[in-house]
Amino acid sequence: MFKRFSAFLVSILAVVTLAGCANNTGSTPMEIRSGVVEQVSETTIKSNHDQGIGAVVGGLGGLGVGALIGSGTGKAVAMVLGAIGGSVAGYEVQKHYDKPVPAYQIFVRTNSGVLVSVTQAANLGQFTKGQKVYIEGSGAEAKVVPQR
Repeated sequence: MFKRFSAFLVSILAVVTLAGCANNTGSTPMEIRSGVVEQVSETTIKSNHDQGIGAVVGGLGGLGVGALIGSGTGKAVAMVLGAIGGSVAGYEVQKHYDKPVPAYQIFVRTNSGVLVSVTQAANLGQFTKGQKVYIEGSGAEAKVVPQR
């Protein structure tokens, strides 16, 4: 019974892993606008880590470790305790990575006169008032890059 369950669990993990690797980027052209930075403000943005993934991975790891301990009823208890302990540990580790990320809110006046606000992570570069920039993309995917 356990071999059948573990084979099923491994199959599900393989499918989920492969589905996560799927790349569905089409050849849609990116919108690029040019303009001048009018204002830059420091802010924070939410971390881009998926919620709950730490608990799931920790639980699966704990389940695997618990399966290595004992036999019979003791093995089942060890698996349950391992899964619970792993979930709690995984959740605590993930909380460390879910902290807000430093960012900039950049206001750009485009060449057509429209004022555009883009909020992006601070590690994408610093901008100053009057700097010539490009706005790549639109909506939540938009980012500001310096003109060279």
